[in-house]
Parts: sequence; C-alpha cells; structure tokens
Amino acid sequence: MSDAFLKAGPRPVDKSANKAQPGPWKDAARSFARNKLAVIGLGLVIFFVLLALVAPLIMPYDYKAQVLADRLKAPSGDHWFGTDDLGRDIFSRAIYGARLSLWVGFMSVIGSIVIGTLLGIIAGFYGKWVDMIISRLFDILLAFPGILLAIAIVAILGPSLQNALYAIAIVNIPTYGRLVRSRVLSLRQEEFITAARALGANNGRILFRHILPNSLTPIIVQGTLGVATAIIEAAGLGFLGLGAQPPEPEWGKMLSDSRQFIQTAPWTVIFPGLCILLTSLGFNLMGDGLRDTFDPKMKGR
Repeated sequence: MSDAFLKAGPRPVDKSANKAQPGPWKDAARSFARNKLAVIGLGLVIFFVLLALVAPLIMPYDYKAQVLADRLKAPSGDHWFGTDDLGRDIFSRAIYGARLSLWVGFMSVIGSIVIGTLLGIIAGFYGKWVDMIISRLFDILLAFPGILLAIAIVAILGPSLQNALYAIAIVNIPTYGRLVRSRVLSLRQEEFITAARALGANNGRILFRHILPNSLTPIIVQGTLGVATAIIEAAGLGFLGLGAQPPEPEWGKMLSDSRQFIQTAPWTVIFPGLCILLTSLGFNLMGDGLRDTFDPKMKGR
C-alpha cells in the first residue's frame, strides 16, 4: 500500500447520496403548493373552518338577540354587516352560520362516502347479481334530479337541518358508489391482487388491505368537491324552508328571510350570499388542485 494512500486517509462519505428520496405524499404536496389557485382555495377553506370553530368567541352579539329599534340598520362600526328585519346582528349570524353550513357539508359527504364506498366495493368486487342489484339502485337514485329528490326526502322526514343532512347524503351516494365501483373493476385484475390470492388472503383482507387503500385518491378528490355541492344544496333547502328552522342562522335560511329586503336593505342578502360563494369557491379550487395533483395525466401539463 503506497504512502500517498495512507496520507490521504479515508474518503469522505457523500451524504447527499444517502438522502432519502421524497415520498409520493411530499411530491404531491409540492405539486399542490405550485398551484396558486389551489392554495387560494385551501386558504379560504382554512379561514372558514377556523371561523366556524371560534365563532362563539368572536361574535360581538348573540346571534338570536332581537333589538327591534335597530332593525335594518346599514353596516357600521357597531354592526359590521348591518342588521336584519328583527334587529339581529348579521355579522354574528353569518359567522355562526359557518358552523351549521360546514357541519352539513362535511357530515353529509362523510355519510355519502362511507355508504357509497361500501356499496361500490361490494358491487365491483363480487360482480354478477350483486353488482346488478346495487347498480340498479344507483340508477334509480340518479334518475331523479338531485335537488328534487332531496326535497322529497325532507318532505317525508320533516323540515330540519338534520333531515336536510340525511337527504343530501342519500342523494350523493351514487356519485361515490359508481366512482369506487369503476376503480375496483380495474384493480381486481391487477397482479398484486392475484398475488394476494395466491398467498391465501381472504376476500375481506383483499378488499380492505389492498383495494380500498388504492381507491382513496379519487374519493378524496371527489369528496372535497362534494363538500361545496353539499353546502349549496343545504342552502337551497334552507332557502325553501326545508332546512334549518328559526332562529338558526343557516346561510340559505338567511337569504330566504331577507329576500323581500333585497332593494331596501341589500346587505341582508349580500353577506350571507358572499359566505356561500366564498366557501364553495374555496372547496372547488382546492378540489381542482387535488385532482390536478393526483391525476397522472395532469402532471405533464
């Protein structure tokens, strides 16, 4: 061994070569962060979620308090969004209404995803007569316009915010069910499913350990977009008097109560309408960003 080699000593280790490559979730997060509209949508969603969480702490007035002497006052330092026809502070009612609208949006989508995913997995995996029965059930629900079916369900159950939630969840079950079914039909032919069968995995393990995790991406994307749709549907039912009942400040109900003052006191309609618009816009922008992030066809654009 030469003296030059001994003097040089051991070579320094190249630590950069041992750095772990970024995982798929980190890569997706970076791709999402590069989408400016998606980041704006995420910011709107976070803003309204935080607003709903801290609403009781920042409300300047009780959202149910009626002060008839202050009825239909324009926006001012005392009432930032003005007051309605009963003298209630619209700002307090609007920020508290975020709790109701987001609760309906999230819970109805969760219910639709759970039931729709379960039915879709069963239909796509087992096929034959099971698939036929579940698919025909989806077809029956899709044969009716969504809002009309929701109105019919609430009319049967009775007007209330909770029944509106049930109606919205039922109406949207086929959307998730058919999405998952199509995904399962393609996944069950994959080689890793064949390998799992060869290793002795039963149907339950294959469904919930292999197929379901590989079906989550389209469910997450559709669920994000579905929250915006659910909020609008809840507002529509509230506007028709089939959703939240007085004195609950649901945004659609606030619009319905104030429609007769749209010319004399437009602020009673503008601010609840803006809340619906911005919340739905936030979820739609975020959902589009997630779709572009997770869809391989979009990454090259």
